[in-house]
Amino acid sequence: MTIRVLLADDQALLRGTFRLLIDSCADMQVVGEATNGQEAVELVQTHHPDVVLMDIRMPGTDGLAATTTICDDPDLAGTRILILIMFETYEYVAKALRAGASGFLGKYVTTDALLAGIRTVASGEALLSPGATRAFITRFLTTPGAQDTLLAPPERLQDLTPREREVTALAAEGKSNAETLFLSVLTVRTHIQRAITKLGARDRAQLVVIAYQTGLVQPTPPA
Repeated sequence: MTIRVLLADDQALLRGTFRLLIDSCADMQVVGEATNGQEAVELVQTHHPDVVLMDIRMPGTDGLAATTTICDDPDLAGTRILILIMFETYEYVAKALRAGASGFLGKYVTTDALLAGIRTVASGEALLSPGATRAFITRFLTTPGAQDTLLAPPERLQDLTPREREVTALAAEGKSNAETLFLSVLTVRTHIQRAITKLGARDRAQLVVIAYQTGLVQPTPPA
């Protein structure tokens, strides 16, 4: 199956480079290009791509606002957002994850990492490993005032079984669920998917965010 990709970035040169790389792959195709967040939303509504490479900083409607709009639309649930960032701006990263982004890439990522990232997100997985996602979230959550913007009621977890809570917590901590719990990879994936469904998360990345929001996992200060 061909992975359909939408590019959203105000830099024409970067969009052109990404298009050449993506279209050179037999399993990928660029279906459109947007120069700002509003164009990205409109093109997603038209083309329903599998993945959007979304620059977080664009003129007018930025990538964060566009991500929120796309992820809040149930008709666009099949579209995954892969955020492009220049610097590790932790506040933007945490907010984008909360909005429903599935992962992050540096704007000058290597070719192999770019293509692998698109395939990972298209498959429904978080681009970053749970540990890397945790590092971003932890860094932001331990900054002054951040907790006030990200907390969610612990009652949100009440429908999870004890095993689903355990697997969710381990995912948020970046640990290997299968090895830690002595379960098969398939069983762990089943628990993860059930937790995602019950919590209304888009994917594993957002599941990690919810684990921190509800206090299931406590952030630790970054080294």
